[in-house]
Amino acid sequence: MRGVFLAAAYLSKLGFVVSPTSRNTAGADLLVTDQDCTRAMTVQVKANAKSSSFWLVGKEAVNLVSSTHFYVLVNGCDGDEAEYFVVPSRVVAKRTRKIQRPNSVWYSIRLKDINAYRSKWKAFGSP
Repeated sequence: MRGVFLAAAYLSKLGFVVSPTSRNTAGADLLVTDQDCTRAMTVQVKANAKSSSFWLVGKEAVNLVSSTHFYVLVNGCDGDEAEYFVVPSRVVAKRTRKIQRPNSVWYSIRLKDINAYRSKWKAFGSP
């Protein structure tokens, strides 16, 4: 939840209206709109407490694609200087890797595949 609140605080600081969703809302942790409420976006937040080279995103990331749906991937949310990657859902869907293990399946996205989206808060447009 720390990553969700860090992302919400950052978006709010930029001037957006931000509301966390209830914990059982599938696919969206934040609802975001501009000041005039003319544009609405959804945000799924994935966070790593320590800096890591990947995030677990879940199976739904492959199919949940919309021009108004974004991922904010937070790296190092337990430290003083968290890193944020603002990634369109279409990119996450395309870059998500399925990792098959004998007793489990993991869906992840690698830092090296989304590094270009570091601090790309402009993806949300103007508040």
